[in-house]
Amino acid sequence: MTDLATRPAPPLLRRAAPALLGYAAVRTLGVVALTLWSAARDKSALTLLSARWDALWYTRVAELGYGYEVRLPNGDVHSNLAFFPLLPWLERAVSAVTPLSYAHAGLAVGTLASLGAAWGIFAVVDLVYGRRAGVCAVLLWAVLPVGIVQSMAYTEALFTALAAWSLYAVLTGRWVTAGALAALAGLTRPVGLAVVAAVWAAAITSYVRQRHLDPAPSSGRNRSPEASGGTPWWPRALGMLLAPLGAGGYVLWVGERTGKGPLGYLDVQAGWRNGFDGGYAFARFITDKFTSFPSALAGVGLIAGVAAVVWLYVICVRQGQPLPLLVYAGVVTALALCASSYFGSKPRLLMPAFPLLLPLALALARARTPRSAAVLGGVAAVSAVYGAFWLNGSGPP
Repeated sequence: MTDLATRPAPPLLRRAAPALLGYAAVRTLGVVALTLWSAARDKSALTLLSARWDALWYTRVAELGYGYEVRLPNGDVHSNLAFFPLLPWLERAVSAVTPLSYAHAGLAVGTLASLGAAWGIFAVVDLVYGRRAGVCAVLLWAVLPVGIVQSMAYTEALFTALAAWSLYAVLTGRWVTAGALAALAGLTRPVGLAVVAAVWAAAITSYVRQRHLDPAPSSGRNRSPEASGGTPWWPRALGMLLAPLGAGGYVLWVGERTGKGPLGYLDVQAGWRNGFDGGYAFARFITDKFTSFPSALAGVGLIAGVAAVVWLYVICVRQGQPLPLLVYAGVVTALALCASSYFGSKPRLLMPAFPLLLPLALALARARTPRSAAVLGGVAAVSAVYGAFWLNGSGPP
């Protein structure tokens, strides 16, 4: 990380142009496929992208503020306090200065954020592994089976953009920027804790390494890091201080709003039957699939999917990815796989863990261009069709 921080910053936008153009092409293909599929089923693709499921909850926050809840017949309470505020704030701001409705403003924010996320992913991977790997990583993120979510009025693209640029700031030694972006990520989704953990782990490791390489002189008088050519301590400390303010501030506000103290947000999530149980409920969900033959195939597929995610993370570790990427991807993966509800949403929850794609990106980067293009083109077509089918289904993504 120290070596990366000393590299001059490349001309990112011009350098990232192939990745961004390729990303835009893949996402356009996905939206076209969704539009055609939806039209055949007499549905509106625009409504599916901007005004269903979680998008409706964010729109209600933007329009009415917090305090809206739905009481279900079984006694569960679905409160909009479960949804973090940055996307609704942006929806309200965009709607205030444009003729767009809150829902369409959310779609505009999500679309722009997806480009920002693609650019941020490229910046990180280009810095660590080079331009070709960066382009491949962006395209792999675009062709994920649930990639259509990147074109929705959801928070995944916004969060990934903030997380990727925060990680880039960490890798280049911009600690205050990293902390500020981590705070914004923490205002976007609960998994913002992963960005906070990455900033803290990198800052502490960097400080310890610097102290080890620059010990105090034998006279007993401590030299400042500036005097010895190192990084001053205060940017790291300020970055660490800023990083948890977003998530921590919102959780504390929810606790005060509900009157249940610092753990109030957990009670709100419990109303949605969501929480962190170490993966026990997910394991039971998979086990239950083996009670009949047709569903057993789904169980096998789920086990294979989880094994693939774990295998990719192991490869990331063996490849020696920078510590911030490993910490970030590890926490995102753990939170996604160990959540106790909404099992069908786990692929979407894993989407921000883009460092998991780097082993595949490196393999594609080493292949000949025609072969890489053929692989990515074929997967993009399958992803577009699957996204159209998935979003036209009955349940939320």
